[in-house]
Amino acid sequence: MTGWSCLVTGAGGFLGQRIICLLVEKTELKEIRALDKAFRPGLREEFSKLQNKTKLTVLEGDILDEPFLKRACQDVLVVIHTSCIIDVSGVPHRKSIMNVNVNGTQLLLEACVQASVPVFIYPSALEVAGPNSYKEIIENLAEKAVLAANGWTLKNGDTFYTCVLRPMYIYGEGSPFLTANINEALSNNGILSSVGKFSTVNPVYFGNVAWAHILALRALRDPKKALSVRGQFYCISDDTSHQSYDNFNYTLSKEFDLLCSPSYKKAQQDLAYEPLYSWEEAKQKTVEWVGSLVDRHKETLKSKTQ
Repeated sequence: MTGWSCLVTGAGGFLGQRIICLLVEKTELKEIRALDKAFRPGLREEFSKLQNKTKLTVLEGDILDEPFLKRACQDVLVVIHTSCIIDVSGVPHRKSIMNVNVNGTQLLLEACVQASVPVFIYPSALEVAGPNSYKEIIENLAEKAVLAANGWTLKNGDTFYTCVLRPMYIYGEGSPFLTANINEALSNNGILSSVGKFSTVNPVYFGNVAWAHILALRALRDPKKALSVRGQFYCISDDTSHQSYDNFNYTLSKEFDLLCSPSYKKAQQDLAYEPLYSWEEAKQKTVEWVGSLVDRHKETLKSKTQ
């Protein structure tokens, strides 16, 4: 896979960062372009530490800026599009969600055609934010646009290959949803709020979701596999146990005294997908991270009393 470039949108986000790390670790690219509207302080430095023989270019810009997207897509062979607004609180305006998640996706697809980018991978993540019917409607529109673009003729005359991955509730170190739940509990005498007592979640570790993107990329770049993978969607899960949102949050935080599935066989068959991380490994990594949040909270309280 040497000598070509990959663009990752939403690269400053929870999943995007992990995909960048695995691209560096598991592929041999000439360049990885990390695109987002803004990057948190320190992330540029973290990305610079990842660079070895692969050039990592950070691009700051708006997914709705057509000229910017066209420049970002030039000389790229694969786009992994994770950029979106995730609404779990009702705070983001619905028009903003529609603009970024649907219109932004459409603009990026069109930019790929103009720049003759042959491969486009999109994580639909219908339940990434938990039960939220409006979010699911928006994601469905964006997913349909991506699948409908499969088979388009690129500017250079080649054929456009698209693929959709459908992870469910994504968790892991740095999860914004777990961070919010844990911090709220720490500010509420250690009591976890109920976010979905009767809603069953099929959690999937973010490292395994990122790995599925690498495998989809490989399959769509392989002429023998691409014909069966293009235009398809794949459910991505792992061996994390199915449970309610509340039970899941409790499982990951109980040792700190905080109280409180779709099949991936198709991805196994076509993408050779197998989780990189077992439930026990994923749980251990995430629990250790939750512990760091608790320790940080204790240190903050201690400094206030001194």
